[in-house]
Amino acid sequence: MATIDDKHIREMIGRFRVLIIGRANAGKTTILQKVCNTTEDPEIYDTEGKKIDAAVVKYSIKRGNHDITNEMVFKSNPAFVFHDSCGFEAGSEEEFDNMKEFISERANAKKLEERIHAIWYCIPMDNPSRTFQRSEEKFFSECHTGHVPVVAVFTKFEALRPFAYGEIKKQLKGLSGEERSKRIAQRVEELFTNTGVWDRLCDPENRARPKSHVRLENMNKPNTNCSTLLERTTLALDNEELRLCLVSTQQSNLELCIKCAVATLVDRAHQQFGSLLVNHEVYQYDIARWFPHLKLVRPWLAYSPLHRGTHLVPTPDNGIIRVLQPLAAKGSLFTAVNRNIQTGIATIIVLEYSAFLPHGDDYDLKHVESAVDYYLKSPTAAAVEKGAKEISSQGYKKEELGEKILEFILENRLCTSLASS
Repeated sequence: MATIDDKHIREMIGRFRVLIIGRANAGKTTILQKVCNTTEDPEIYDTEGKKIDAAVVKYSIKRGNHDITNEMVFKSNPAFVFHDSCGFEAGSEEEFDNMKEFISERANAKKLEERIHAIWYCIPMDNPSRTFQRSEEKFFSECHTGHVPVVAVFTKFEALRPFAYGEIKKQLKGLSGEERSKRIAQRVEELFTNTGVWDRLCDPENRARPKSHVRLENMNKPNTNCSTLLERTTLALDNEELRLCLVSTQQSNLELCIKCAVATLVDRAHQQFGSLLVNHEVYQYDIARWFPHLKLVRPWLAYSPLHRGTHLVPTPDNGIIRVLQPLAAKGSLFTAVNRNIQTGIATIIVLEYSAFLPHGDDYDLKHVESAVDYYLKSPTAAAVEKGAKEISSQGYKKEELGEKILEFILENRLCTSLASS
């Protein structure tokens, strides 16, 4: 029977493809290395899949020749393919036109695996007076990226601290270390706001506007990572299969899995507000898809007037649905929204906990059964029932509802009990 594990999704989509843009010394290579958890240089391939000598590429770039269609792939994580816009930031009109053409072609490619899936635009903050230059103005005012999300990446953000310290140095005399740090952090925020870079990026007149942004600090240090960048990119994607693909490259990032699952929960809760019926078996299955440690049997696709169109119908032998069923809130005491929220929260908490339990082969769900049993016997089950009732009674708007549910889940994670046992 067909499966929908991370391997299946990657076969459908291919690899996650990113166009990275930014000036020289913006820290682009370091970011890509952090994303792929390596210090090695990438291998470079042409459009036909032939490997290119990196020295040849560097020589071509020095001479002003750069091919944006070349693919950069790191051995440590070949699930990513990167393209570098190197060239137009230095003022080359020809390179800028090539970059626009590349985005237009790859944003609208018929095959999903040939498309660029995200754009990371890197802006270094080591010179606050020159954050928004001609290259940024041209890209955001003239480039239409279609459905491809742009994430603004403010690199070298730590460089603002010396500027902030220099401006308020006299005011810091006599203050405690904690208060000094607080004042400097406040001044850093003011400096960033005063650059006006975010307002200019989000100008309604721009053809391209960032869907999200992230600040990266101290990327040259070994203990830093790009998990926030990957999280913001995942949540900026509109295509669920692409989200699943990107999540599958980060199996250890359970908090990201939770956030994506919460987004599914909130969508279903708002369907209830709109009086649309929710099939709770499919609902739990859709939540389970976000946890890459599970291998799931795909439900059948069927048409139902009750659900206003095509929807997934669970197969009788779909193990995950059977295992998760005890978590579904039942009874007339629950409103539809309350039941939906309680079921979703319980399912997410249990699935995250199951990732920490030992398990056998790919399709063995005994660890999930153990997690369900542990949850139902724990005080967390009563806390979830009470918390879901409180949350559902507040009438939160969609974004705030998601924030409240995520906060509740992170405060009631079962995995914390592993450390104390």
